[in-house]
Amino acid sequence: MDEQGSDNIKKWIVLYPVYMNSKKTIADGRRIGALKACENPTCIEIADCCKHLSLRCAIELDKAYPRDFMQRGRVRVLLKREDGTPYNPSIPTRKELMLRVAELVPRHPGRTRKQEPASTSSSGASKSEKGRKKKR
Repeated sequence: MDEQGSDNIKKWIVLYPVYMNSKKTIADGRRIGALKACENPTCIEIADCCKHLSLRCAIELDKAYPRDFMQRGRVRVLLKREDGTPYNPSIPTRKELMLRVAELVPRHPGRTRKQEPASTSSSGASKSEKGRKKKR
């Protein structure tokens, strides 16, 4: 199966992080609603989420998003078998996969560590409150 699957990797669907990035517009390449998308997903996070969903995937870090060549990396995912049946019955389509991955990325173990410094931004709010007091 591995040998056959690796030969057909070009037939696997492609997911660029831009597709699920809430910071991007539809014109920039986002493919799902901004409210359902996540902030700045990475290829590694997307691949880990696909593995969590019991889907085979491959990270291609050397590839770039065509509309923005500075965006490096993409993930190829094997969504369906040869006969067309989905590997994970709860994810029959590409769009459903993007929605599920965008839902899982914020809970990614690597991401929860990154958000700790962001939660200390309450000091930034106090600075703006001080600014308001000065204006009075």
